[in-house]
Amino acid sequence: MSVRRLDPVQPESFAFSAENMAWAKKTIGNYPAGKQASAVIALLWRAQEQNAGWLSKPAMEYIGQMLDMAFIRVYEVATFYTMFQLSPVGRKAHIQVCGTTPCMLRGAEDLKKVCQRKIHHDPHHVSADGNFSWEEAECLGACVNAPMVQIWKDTYEDLTPESFEKLLDDLAAGKSVKPGPQNGRQLSAPEGALTSLTDKSIYSGNRTFKRIEAPPPPPPAPPAASAPVAAPVAVAAAAPVEKVAAKKPVAAKAAKKPAPAKTPAKKKT
Repeated sequence: MSVRRLDPVQPESFAFSAENMAWAKKTIGNYPAGKQASAVIALLWRAQEQNAGWLSKPAMEYIGQMLDMAFIRVYEVATFYTMFQLSPVGRKAHIQVCGTTPCMLRGAEDLKKVCQRKIHHDPHHVSADGNFSWEEAECLGACVNAPMVQIWKDTYEDLTPESFEKLLDDLAAGKSVKPGPQNGRQLSAPEGALTSLTDKSIYSGNRTFKRIEAPPPPPPAPPAASAPVAAPVAVAAAAPVEKVAAKKPVAAKAAKKPAPAKTPAKKKT
C-alpha cells in the first residue's frame, strides 16, 4: 500500500451542518465519559460525506476538538483506513477496485482497464469533467462475488467489463443503480439453477410426518458370577520382643595423675 498523505491544497475551515452536529452529539453520547474518542471513525465518515467525499485537515482537527483528542491521533486514524479519502475525489463517484487475490483471479485487471479508459490513466486523479475518480484497494470483503468495486459505502459485485461500463454510464447519467451482484444472483447464493432441494412438494405445506422413535436400548447384562473368596490366612503372632534396659553411661574414669618423679638414690661411699 502506498504512503497516504494529506492533500497539499486545503480549505481554510470546516464545520458540521446543524443536522450533522445533532447527529454527532447523539453519537458521542453513546459512549461513557472519557471514552468519546471511540466515536472518531463515525464522525470522520460523516465529515467525509459532508465534504464532497474527502477528508480535509480542518475537518480532522474539528473532530479532534469535539472529542478532546490530540490532532496527531485523528491523523493516524484517517491516514490508516483507506475508506477515508485524503484528496478531492469525483463528485458523482469514487471507485475503489478490489485488487486482492480472488478479485485479481476473476478479472480485476479488466476492471482497472475500464477505469483507465473512462476516468483517468492513473489512480487518485479526477476525470476531466470532475465527476469520477478511482483507485485500487485491498480486500473489500466480497470475495465470493469477485470481481467487485466499492463506490462510497456500497459494493457492486459479479462484474464484467461490460456490466462495469454500464454501471459507470448510469452513474454519469444520474440514473439509480442497485448495489450488490450485477449478474442476477441473490446475494452470495450459488450461481446458476438450484441443484438440491428442488422437489416442490417440500414447500407445499401438505406434507405429513410420522414420528419414529428409536428402539429402547437393551437391558444391561447380568453381572458375571464372582469366584469364591479364599479364607483369610491367619497371621502368626509375632514373638514378644524382650526389652533390654538401657545401660547407664559409664562415668569417665578420672584421669590418672602422673607418678611423682623418683629421686635418684645416693651412692654409698
